[in-house]
Amino acid sequence: MIQITGGCHCGAVRFEADVSPESELLECNCSICAKTGFLHLIVPQSDFRLLSGEGDRTHYQFGSKQADHLFCTHCGVKSYYQPRSHPDSWSINYNCLDDGHGLKPRIRKFDGQNWEKAKASLDATD
Repeated sequence: MIQITGGCHCGAVRFEADVSPESELLECNCSICAKTGFLHLIVPQSDFRLLSGEGDRTHYQFGSKQADHLFCTHCGVKSYYQPRSHPDSWSINYNCLDDGHGLKPRIRKFDGQNWEKAKASLDATD
């Protein structure tokens, strides 16, 4: 395991997490992920720590309202959020990690436009 750090553009929201150097990323094509370029690094809640920005986030929910999208109130960046697909984990945006993190991830496509089928396929391979 290695420790990674990251956060939003302005630095108000900062986090750290413990992850495997060979972690997998999910590239989702749902409406919000496709528009924002979010690359999912799924981290169990117990391995994630919010360092700053608790009061600097705003929430957004849509569709099933099961995911809790968290955006910085200052710069608007979503550096992590509570995903519908992994309710016991946080999804960190790989693009929001600090340089020098040491990850060598592989990317798996996730068909968020067909969420139920994609989730079943994801569960079958985990």
